[in-house]
Amino acid sequence: MIGSPGIAFQVVFDAAPLPYVRRLLGEHACELLELLQEGSVEGAIRKVAASAISPERLIGDPAERGELLDLLPEDKKVELAERLGWNGAPSPSAFLAALPWSLEERRAFLGFLGLVVDRAPEAPVSSRRPAEPVYGLFPHQRRAAAEVRRLLYSGERRTVLHLPTGVGKTRTGMNLICDHLRHNELTLVVWLARGRELLEQAALEFERAWASLGNREVTVTRMWGDAPTDLDELTDGIVVLGLEKAGAAAKSVPGFLDQLALRTTLTVFDEAHQAIAPTYRRVVEALTLRSDSSLLGLTATPGRTWADISEDEKLADFFARQKVMLEIDGYDNPVTALIEQGYLARPDFRTVAADSGMKLSARDKEALAASFDIPDELIAQLADNVQWNLQVVRTVLDLSEQHRRILLFAASVEHSRLLVAILNMFGVDAEQVTGESSTRHRDRVINRFKGPGTRPMVLSNYGVLTTGFDAPAASAAVIARPTRSLVLYSQMVGRVIRGPKAGGTSTCDVVTVVDPALPGFGDVAEAFTNWEDVWKAR
Repeated sequence: MIGSPGIAFQVVFDAAPLPYVRRLLGEHACELLELLQEGSVEGAIRKVAASAISPERLIGDPAERGELLDLLPEDKKVELAERLGWNGAPSPSAFLAALPWSLEERRAFLGFLGLVVDRAPEAPVSSRRPAEPVYGLFPHQRRAAAEVRRLLYSGERRTVLHLPTGVGKTRTGMNLICDHLRHNELTLVVWLARGRELLEQAALEFERAWASLGNREVTVTRMWGDAPTDLDELTDGIVVLGLEKAGAAAKSVPGFLDQLALRTTLTVFDEAHQAIAPTYRRVVEALTLRSDSSLLGLTATPGRTWADISEDEKLADFFARQKVMLEIDGYDNPVTALIEQGYLARPDFRTVAADSGMKLSARDKEALAASFDIPDELIAQLADNVQWNLQVVRTVLDLSEQHRRILLFAASVEHSRLLVAILNMFGVDAEQVTGESSTRHRDRVINRFKGPGTRPMVLSNYGVLTTGFDAPAASAAVIARPTRSLVLYSQMVGRVIRGPKAGGTSTCDVVTVVDPALPGFGDVAEAFTNWEDVWKAR
């Protein structure tokens, strides 16, 4: 039993908001006190509440306990947290909220409130409690994964998983890989990708997934950059292999791909629209020679180009024209459904015109017509144009008044450097990463951008954050790199479109700076269904 209220417990009720105390005591009891007491009854309500309300009930119920903890002054939260084993991190409030609140912990809380405990507090009994998965999938991801499994292990044994950017294609892919490894012991999965960020993200994501879904110890091998290509004793796990590394090793290390292929039963190609580039295609074909080997491509944009259908046909043929597209009942375009359901942020696409005065020559027009994207020389002219840069800077300054994290996609390394210098001059916290940035600088800047700081920050980049970069707090993008590549445009937009159910924001702003003389895009949804006709079986 718990006897008369402890002094600390009474102090809490003396300081608590009166509506809180009245709610706990009950309005009928409060009315009774009002009838019995002349004048102000506030003191009587607080005193009676401290005696009449069961501390055991308050501490045993998670919601009530949370409210009670919130009422404690900060110094008392520190004192209670230290009594329960807090060592200084995270904050006392976060530490207390994360405790499992075992019998002993609840007993200690009662003692902290000055209450004499003669028996252990009773835990609330419930016959139904949710069991949350640590590495689960949303319903639309589970549906897509089930169809992928069917295609990976029958017929051609190859398919593309086509999910919009920001909807968890990496997470879905890792669930599929963990399934594969659980059902196939002493086998290797090879994950192919370009760029250190994308590769390291894959390795870390697998480690996180396998910690929850795995059934044995496996090896995670990082093989890119200067890492060795040693395959000795490598028989079970995942090899995260850089495409450039694979191509170089195929030339310099005799039999490297053949040895790796003998142990590999699943190859995953991230950003699969790149798979038919000649060098990459040779790597994939070498790794999938086994009759029981499967090939999974992951992409948000299952096409090579916007206008050259022959290139897109080659890509579709390479994956046996088998593509699992996200489907949601009642919607023609799943992007619309994902936005309405909170998996993707609701984007506000805007364009701002910067008339650079550029006049395209006949040669420029020919180059533009013959290229998959805007030629570099035209981009360079824009990056050096006063009116263009004025519009870019004004756009960023306007967005910095409403957004905490803004991504800026510049037209070149020099363009990025100029924009960052000007923004800093205006007092904006702006940094840049490019292909020339050192690993240390890149990691420091990206970690700060992903951090919890409240001061607005702009991260400018050229060519390194279009894929493999995950910063859910980023809620605005300025695209100052004109492009006619629907793939590239979709990748840039995808960095800020993660919705609240996926840890992102409910809305986002995407502002594209355009020149009237050049082509471009203004909406990401068109990218998702752009290539559907190409993938239909002939």
